[in-house]
Amino acid sequence: MLSIKNNSKYLAIAILIGGKSTRFGSDKGLFEFHGKSLISYQLETLTQTDYDIFLVAHSIEQVQSYINKIDIRQITGFIIDDNSPSSDSNFHTPMKGLYSAYKELKDMDYEKSLTLSCDLPLINLDVIEFLIKQSKGYDCCIPKWNNGFLEPLFAIYPIKKAYKKAEENLKNHKYKLTNIISDNWKINFLSVENSIKQYDQNLLTFLNINTLEDIKLLMGNN
Repeated sequence: MLSIKNNSKYLAIAILIGGKSTRFGSDKGLFEFHGKSLISYQLETLTQTDYDIFLVAHSIEQVQSYINKIDIRQITGFIIDDNSPSSDSNFHTPMKGLYSAYKELKDMDYEKSLTLSCDLPLINLDVIEFLIKQSKGYDCCIPKWNNGFLEPLFAIYPIKKAYKKAEENLKNHKYKLTNIISDNWKINFLSVENSIKQYDQNLLTFLNINTLEDIKLLMGNN
């Protein structure tokens, strides 16, 4: 684990990099666009917040591949998937990444986590700062579209409560990401269209790269 960048324990940033990238065909975070990996675009933005940043990987081998490709001075450390709640160590799901991240961050005494996936290269700093500000006084702060769709991998979660919820979900084979949210949490649902759009007019923060075809969208917005 690398050294901690600051003494704030209110929030840590956790980026999930351990997905299988089945539709994309290779590790999305390390895909090079204009000479930089997609995750490097994220890190350039996130390092401006001065919060500790952790990459959540599925294996030591994946960690090594990132060490070889990114500027590790930009992050605090890596967290490797913990397979204890699941009988299959080769089964990768974002829920396992959430469980693993929160287990480690809980032990390091962080209170909340800004959790996001590695396939959102155009995240907006103003949106991030707005999300963090709006999380104060709430357990969870999560963007919500007018159609009711949530953005569970661009949200702020209460680490201890989310850890217990993720563990419960894994044991019960409930892998839908919105299952991480509990009805008894105090949640601030931020309207994407009515609140977040004022900071990111084209909502590029939510441009998700799932396939190679999506790179064309990236080319048109970068």
